Amino acid sequence: MIKKIATLQNIRRLYSTFFFFLFLFLLYVTDFRNLKGFEVSLFLELNPLVAIASFLTSWTLYKGLALSLLIIIPTLFLGRFFCSWICPLGILNQWLSVLWNKRRVSENLEINSYRKVFRWKYYILAVLMVLALFGTLQVGLLDPISLVYRSFVISLLPAFQKTAFPIYLKQPVFYGGIAISIFFILIIVSNRLITRFWCRVLCPLGALLGLLSWNSIFRIRRDVGKCNDCNKCLQSCQGGCDPHTELRFTECHICMNCIQECPEDALNFGLATENSSIHKPFDINRRRFVETGVSAAVLFPMMKVSLTGETNATASVIRPPGSLDEPDFLRRCIKCGECMRVCPTNVIQPALLESGLEGLWTPILINRVGYCEHHCNLCGVVCPTGAIRDIGIAEKLGKPPFKTPMKIGTAFYDRGRCLPWSMHTECIVCEEVCPTSPKAIWFKLVEVRDRKGKAKKLKQPYVDPEKCIGCGACENKCPVVDFPAIRVSSVGESRSKRNKMILKGKS
Repeated sequence: MIKKIATLQNIRRLYSTFFFFLFLFLLYVTDFRNLKGFEVSLFLELNPLVAIASFLTSWTLYKGLALSLLIIIPTLFLGRFFCSWICPLGILNQWLSVLWNKRRVSENLEINSYRKVFRWKYYILAVLMVLALFGTLQVGLLDPISLVYRSFVISLLPAFQKTAFPIYLKQPVFYGGIAISIFFILIIVSNRLITRFWCRVLCPLGALLGLLSWNSIFRIRRDVGKCNDCNKCLQSCQGGCDPHTELRFTECHICMNCIQECPEDALNFGLATENSSIHKPFDINRRRFVETGVSAAVLFPMMKVSLTGETNATASVIRPPGSLDEPDFLRRCIKCGECMRVCPTNVIQPALLESGLEGLWTPILINRVGYCEHHCNLCGVVCPTGAIRDIGIAEKLGKPPFKTPMKIGTAFYDRGRCLPWSMHTECIVCEEVCPTSPKAIWFKLVEVRDRKGKAKKLKQPYVDPEKCIGCGACENKCPVVDFPAIRVSSVGESRSKRNKMILKGKS
């Protein structure tokens, strides 16, 4: 039996190592040079929390999210195996908890005992589900898979690049990345204080999986006839689920540590026997749970009182090409950062409050960092929820059978800063980099006089709003570096019928 137990735990270790390095591999190949058809969004598509929440917001299940059934169905029978066997953040927390565990036995026994603070994750799950039911998808803020993707893309990978580890062609930068970095560091460091603090206390996906495993058939079982109450099983418990007494199975991560630590062979994983101990029921304060749901219902209208959520009229909120209309986009986007990872020019950035609290960390384009590459559609290819549609190049460029190119905005000149307009200085950079054919930027040859009265001919630029697609190349390359003389606004974007500048009547 001991050999079987050791084999089972070794299998868990092999699986966790395999899935963690698979996560790293897929993250690495989420790049325009290495994509090559890999299913880079696999972990996000396997995520039951994302699948259920996105279904509640849009009442549709986007193609790849059906893979979440591969996690949901086994969880109904086996329990929360995902947390210690597959979840990259859970595996990382487990490894660090073991690495940093320099505590005495008595301290481990105290830390690994169940606490009422473990209820918090269920309250967090309730808030996220109520918001999803009302139509705003906020699970990406705390969902562990979205969180670990976002943290690696915006924090760790750029840090590796900075230390001469080649991942990108150039050093990426992200606005507001420090907040995401600090949050991720706090999650990691918390393992020094309490084993797997994130997984036990805050993780909404863990809470969902705990609820799904409530009546699972296969569980950790304690034989009360063999147990001598030595409590050694509690020393290495990853879930804080009290395996030494009446195990709280909704908290158990199926790490198998307790089985290996038991000197009396009193613990096993399987079906119940006549000597198996009774398990604790699901522990939740129903009144607090209801109060949490009501609070989320009150929070929803507060989040919706934002300009972009209802009118799509905020100039700085420029979404990637193929993005759904703003209300639908916010119902689908999980803020995972996949589009930011794959973008070849680093133009896609995490939003702060440009689109309101509801749009925190969703992707927007900041053209002073990069620009939307004319023949690139990778952001839609990797989006796991369909917030950014997987458009073809023909649709983006307006080639047959499509009649017009996809617009994400329109460029405008600030004539007070434009060199030919305000300083009588030759400059044609914006027209040179404009990728449309015919070019959206054109010149009018004019004759001006300098301060000495000398005549001079200049090409003064104009934007043709019918041809401009809002790619931002002109803004990015403008030689007026501090505050560019040409800037892109979201007005005219194809995804919105209301955010328009030019009204077309019937001819």
